[in-house]
Amino acid sequence: MEIILKEDIIGLGYKNDIVNVKSGYGRNYLIPQGKGVIASPAAKKVLAENLRQQVHKLAAQKAAAEERAKSLEGVALTIAAKVSATGTIYGSVNSVMIAHELAKLGFEIDRKLITIKDVKTVGEHKAFVRVHKDITVAIPVTVISDAPVEEPAPAVEAAPVAEAPEVEEEELDAPEEEEA
Repeated sequence: MEIILKEDIIGLGYKNDIVNVKSGYGRNYLIPQGKGVIASPAAKKVLAENLRQQVHKLAAQKAAAEERAKSLEGVALTIAAKVSATGTIYGSVNSVMIAHELAKLGFEIDRKLITIKDVKTVGEHKAFVRVHKDITVAIPVTVISDAPVEEPAPAVEAAPVAEAPEVEEEELDAPEEEEA
């Protein structure tokens, strides 16, 4: 079944795209939710006319997305996470954490637009931010341990052990007298 999307749906398509979906998904979810319409010949003609009229608007949106991508290109993130002794992270670094770190830097980006593979180790990784359907920006992400790094103590040479004074056996066996 062909559907014309009315909004961006992650994993399916973008607004005004014509996509093929299973009929149950189209009739039971997309159409009732207002996320799409059946792609009849009349609806395709209306879509073509709307796209022709919106060419300038779409070009302006793409230009704005390119500006946003340029501002994101110099960004590098450092995320602190709890790390085990072997260097693996308890849990993982995900798109929510990256969106939060970008928000701290002044970039409001929806977490659904950020793609990153499961990050379960300390080190350098890449996150991808989809700014526009044609524009994706790679952001380097460095994962570090949140605990302070403990440096091993310098080795101290063992000093010779002083011999303990010899105690006579009688002193060890004799009960101590309490003074009152």
